[in-house]
This record gives sequence, C-alpha cells and structure tokens, in this order.
Amino acid sequence: MPESIRSRLQRWYFNFFPAYRGTGARITYIADDFREIRIRLPLSRRTRNYVGTIFGGSMYGAVDPIYMVMLIHNLGAEYQVWDKAATIRFRKPGRSTLYARFLIDERELADIQAALALEPTTERVYDVDLTDDVGVVHASVRKTVHIRRRESHERTPA
Repeated sequence: MPESIRSRLQRWYFNFFPAYRGTGARITYIADDFREIRIRLPLSRRTRNYVGTIFGGSMYGAVDPIYMVMLIHNLGAEYQVWDKAATIRFRKPGRSTLYARFLIDERELADIQAALALEPTTERVYDVDLTDDVGVVHASVRKTVHIRRRESHERTPA
C-alpha cells in the first residue's frame, strides 16, 4: 500500500521528533493504514559505539515505539495502548546499515478486539529483527504491548 499525504507527514514528524531522531534511525515508509512501517538505521558517527559498531541503544531505540504507534492508529481512541516490556538479543555486531519491517494484519486487530470483548485487558507480543541489506539478523527485539478498552469518560478525540 502506498504512503498517503497523512502518513508521509507522520513519517516526517517521527523523523524530526527529538527522542526518535536521537536514535539515529529514520522511518522510511508508513503505509496509509499504518499496518506496515519500515525503518533504516545507518552506521554513522551518531550511532557508532566505542568499538565501531552500531550502539545497542540505537538499535533498541529505533524499534521501541513502532508497534505501540501502529496499534494506536489502527485501534483508535476507544483503546489505550502502552508498551509493557521489551527484550533485545544482539546476534551480530552492526557493521552496516540495518533495516526493520513492522507488520500488523487485519487478523491481529480482530484478535485484539475479540480478546477485549471477553477481558478488560490484553497483552500482545511482537517480534522484529534488525537485518542488514542481505537479510542477516543482527538483533532481535521482542515487545510486549498492553491494551485495554478506554472508559467512556477517558476517550479523547482521534
């Protein structure tokens, strides 16, 4: 799905938001429906650590907010979404530009809504890999996201 003007503006906003900009990563694509996001994390002066590879904090920071933001956009104002936990496993030193692709499909959104019809909260676990340009995995991140339906007095305009 191509980017829309709205998703391009969101991409621009993220890439210039100081907390995300500090990671050294850049979002390169946001689907119009926010069900796919791609990022790029170059090895540069800003992301290089003491031994000349990509700093682990940059790797984690590059992927940290993405699933939460995707769910906020897809579920809407009726739901409250928070990151709850994360783990990162470094597999190989990052000696070149790394990439990650985040996907959420319709089935996942339906499963979340079905779970919240039965229980007040749910937690979802998402995995994403940071890979180089030939697909070698350099780090694997597991994110746990907490989701609940908002009370009617808590809802904010979308």
